[in-house]
Amino acid sequence: MAGGRQDDDRDGPFVTLDRAGWADLRSSTEMTLTEEELGRLGGLTDPIDSGEAEEIYLPLSRLLSLHVAGTSRLHQVTSTFLGTRAPRTPFVVGVAGSVAVGKSTTARVLRELMLRWPESPRVELVTTDGFLYPNAVLEQRNLMNRKGFPESYDRRALLAFVSDVKSGKPEVRAPRYDHLTYDILAGDELVVHHPDVLIVEGLNVLQPAKGSDDPEGALAVSDFFDFSIYVDADTADVRRWYVERFLTLRRTAFADPDSFFHRFSSLTDEQAKDLATEIWKAINEPNLRENILPTRGRADLVLHKGSDHSVERIRLRKL
Repeated sequence: MAGGRQDDDRDGPFVTLDRAGWADLRSSTEMTLTEEELGRLGGLTDPIDSGEAEEIYLPLSRLLSLHVAGTSRLHQVTSTFLGTRAPRTPFVVGVAGSVAVGKSTTARVLRELMLRWPESPRVELVTTDGFLYPNAVLEQRNLMNRKGFPESYDRRALLAFVSDVKSGKPEVRAPRYDHLTYDILAGDELVVHHPDVLIVEGLNVLQPAKGSDDPEGALAVSDFFDFSIYVDADTADVRRWYVERFLTLRRTAFADPDSFFHRFSSLTDEQAKDLATEIWKAINEPNLRENILPTRGRADLVLHKGSDHSVERIRLRKL
């Protein structure tokens, strides 16, 4: 290990950098977010301060800007070769990771930094929660206790959405999900208008394609990604963050009578902790172990967090 970088056979196609080595790659990238803005972007149990933004997310913003520019040049070369004048293709970023690991914070911070790039791109953020089947469908298929597993998503609709955005359609619609009612919002949609960059955040966005006799059915959502990020942490830490978040929600969102989880608001701290641990062991940990964690090696970049939620090391796929 020298200069914050490790590049050997153990990493295979990756180069590993510690926090200091990664931070040095920020170069002259300007910090454009205030502490107040960062406070709004952080999660319930996933705070982010200027140190994390400057040392982790500014280098990542710089890397993504270079990727966007390089992809644009490649697109121009291909258009020249084909003798066409194809429209600009949106750059798609995937953000994957476990429940409670902080991938939503990562996606939100990246979007805000990208919006402030000198060229002022249009950047849209879509979470895959909107592509979960409605609760009524999940109940009919006996999948409510598998919510978040690959089979609980309308993967065909998600694939069509990302494909349509990537192909340059001027307007593409996605369902909206309500975390209060824990269900799809009927008749409510997110409309995406030909973005320069689309960020797709979700548990299973790096899942490989399922086998199919239909050639089109062999596609995966990640086939449309230009860059992918996996937010990683030790399982014991993620479990603790999940329980902490559950306890916080019990005191806040669960207190709302309209909340799907309102029945848990009257639990004692000990009862809530036991229930959250039980849910983690029965649903979230098996999903992480069986479906999410195995996709980590498919990411272009892995952000590994320490026990305090700060990123300790970064693994970048070599180009």
